[in-house]
Amino acid sequence: MKWVQNRARCGFTLVELLVVIAIIGVLVGLLLPAVQAAREAARRMSCSNNLKQVALAVHNYESSHRVIPGLIGSSGFSPQARVLPYIEQANLSDLMRYDLPLLLGPAWMARFNPAQRLAVETVVPTFLCPSDVGDPRFPVTFSDGEPGFSAGLSYMFSYGSGTGTNYDDRHRTDGMVWENSWARFADCIDGTSNTVLLAETVMGDQVTAAEPTPNGPHRRIGSWSGTTSNPDGPGFMHGGNLISNPDLTTIFPALTTSYRGNRGESWIRGVPFATVTNGYMTPNSRIPDIGIHGRGFFASRSFHPGGAHVAMLDGSVRFIANSVDQFVHRAMYSRDGGEVFEMP
Repeated sequence: MKWVQNRARCGFTLVELLVVIAIIGVLVGLLLPAVQAAREAARRMSCSNNLKQVALAVHNYESSHRVIPGLIGSSGFSPQARVLPYIEQANLSDLMRYDLPLLLGPAWMARFNPAQRLAVETVVPTFLCPSDVGDPRFPVTFSDGEPGFSAGLSYMFSYGSGTGTNYDDRHRTDGMVWENSWARFADCIDGTSNTVLLAETVMGDQVTAAEPTPNGPHRRIGSWSGTTSNPDGPGFMHGGNLISNPDLTTIFPALTTSYRGNRGESWIRGVPFATVTNGYMTPNSRIPDIGIHGRGFFASRSFHPGGAHVAMLDGSVRFIANSVDQFVHRAMYSRDGGEVFEMP
């Protein structure tokens, strides 16, 4: 009589396999937010370090030139461009031809000078927030008709609180830069630790549309229609009235006719919508940026949850919450307002 030994097959049953898969799925679901949070924390720290580098570069520039770099008008070089040698970008700085115009052609349709192409198209990592995944290459046409792009940026110089007519950089503002400013530290009456020098924002989405950015931080600038320049001094007019401390909740969307995604489109050009910001709106305001002939009300914005970074004139970097008091926020951007407030 033969004995037959049955060998049991080793393996998983279908039920066991499904249980293991379910457990793995739960673990991934638990770990993924933690991983994403850790990555965002690293990006946020990198962003803070970038801002600090630029702020310290301004200090080194001031030590060499005894002034803070200023705006030279919409067709001139930006303050960001002038601090390149102090953020280890001396080779890029050497590519810029200060003896040649940056743009050519009439003001209303000026285009980049082909002689400046190498600098215009060079992306500077220190000028970019790692949490902003927008494309930093903005398509442009050079004055010779050839296509190209301008390299964008995330960090803007403060040109004031935006209150009164301080949104008009063609005249002296209460910020640290304005047209032909070349300010000094001594011009900051409120104290270097109480005054914003730089703030982060998000780059435009390169889209022209009839509505603002639908989701997330606003990437488009609304154009305030029907405005004219004030013939008697700084600021602009609308309906015969000087624009001063406007209620932007009313302005948006009633008086904005179109939106352009060109915010931060060029680190090299000192045009306000590309390189400066002000404190009129709190960080990540639900109201989009409002432009008035290239100037206007430009808020700090970011993809960091809850707020945005600013660099103070003393070189320190702070994270300002979206919920910051509006008075305090505007006071932070004013260098000579004499406001009494506690730093957030």
